[in-house]
Amino acid sequence: MHGRGQLILRSLLISRLALVTALAVTSLGVEAEDLFQVYRDAQRYDAAYSAARLALEAGREKLPQGRALILPTLNLTGAATRSRFDVDSNDPAISASFIRSTNAASYTLTFTQPLYRPQNWYQYEQGEFQVRQAEATFGLAYQDLVIRVSQAYFDGLAAVDTLNLVRAQKAAISEQLAQAKRNFEVGTATITDTHEAQARFDLSSAQEIAAINDLESKQRVLQQLTGKVYTELKRMRGDVKLAPPNPANMDDWVQLAEKQNYSVTQSEASAEVARREARRASAAHMPTLDIVGSVGQSTDTGTVTTIVGRDITTAQIGLQLAVPIYQGGSLSSKEREAAALALKSRDDLENARRTAALSARQNYLAVINGIAQVGALEQALVSSQSALDSNRLGYEVGVRINIDVLNAQQQLFSTRRDLALARYNTITNQLRLKAAAGSLREEDLEEINRALER
Repeated sequence: MHGRGQLILRSLLISRLALVTALAVTSLGVEAEDLFQVYRDAQRYDAAYSAARLALEAGREKLPQGRALILPTLNLTGAATRSRFDVDSNDPAISASFIRSTNAASYTLTFTQPLYRPQNWYQYEQGEFQVRQAEATFGLAYQDLVIRVSQAYFDGLAAVDTLNLVRAQKAAISEQLAQAKRNFEVGTATITDTHEAQARFDLSSAQEIAAINDLESKQRVLQQLTGKVYTELKRMRGDVKLAPPNPANMDDWVQLAEKQNYSVTQSEASAEVARREARRASAAHMPTLDIVGSVGQSTDTGTVTTIVGRDITTAQIGLQLAVPIYQGGSLSSKEREAAALALKSRDDLENARRTAALSARQNYLAVINGIAQVGALEQALVSSQSALDSNRLGYEVGVRINIDVLNAQQQLFSTRRDLALARYNTITNQLRLKAAAGSLREEDLEEINRALER
């Protein structure tokens, strides 16, 4: 069973290696893509971002629609008819039978100017805040795209780093395995060293398969965002130093988040819309007054009673008053509903502020702790390398055993992997912090892009 399991494991590894090798061959001569180019591709392809952009265009139409309610309206109606009368007289001596055809045409031009319609005015005011609401919603989608692209990009880099580290670790274990076998053959080491090295080598093969699978998965996430498969991404330079948040005080970030976070501005606009909707519902009980005027003309060639045609022109102007008296209780019900929704919008706004403040605090601490973690891991990497060198030397002179060298190798590669992940996570947390404060822009991506390899 053990031999059959090894055969299956190796078959899977060979197939995955073939796929990765094919990608590598395809990427020959192809320039690696950077973060900003991937972001541009996502802007053109991502369906969620495209839907948000179209929703913004639709939302901006609320303002002209509301303005139209307080402006005059002008309507033109017209009609043209042809009539045929077939009259059979019951007493031809008094009235003869006859057949007559007539034509008639008319048009009416109607003008209406609202003088007092408080409901329309409140709806016009709503339009201004509905536009702000749409803009804030798009701002959320814009920042979400930046975060999703950055996360997917650095997840892809992390997957590549993990695969490279696993392969490097496997190569190092292979060398240690070969040395253990040589030492056993000459009698300077026991078979235990060989078995330990073999076990670590088999484990690294399984880890390589998992790393290849993870890399493929991360490539598909980028493909979903951009519609492209990237064979190579530009990596972060090793000499990049992560800057602390600016401003440095967490309370300053919290204040920014409570004021200009897009969820907060969206909720503020929604609250204003709900407040005016409550006023509009109350105004439904009030009378309305309009100026109404019309000009019309009708022409006919006769009627059933006369063969003489007529041209009639009419013109009128006046005031039209409408007073709602009783609507079955629907107006009062809508007024209570709108009042409750207005109160709800206030609580939604407060919840948005608290959520934004919490997000700012969490991401601020994540950035600060991430920078500290990167510094600690950089020092740990130096120490791990020294520990590996010492254990190798000790193994050669006989004061260390093989398992010590294998453990030191694993610690070194784990530290390299953790350092890379800590850098990527800190960068994405910096973007999330700015998003929480409502200040995330494309310029922030460009700054990160300059830290990539050229």
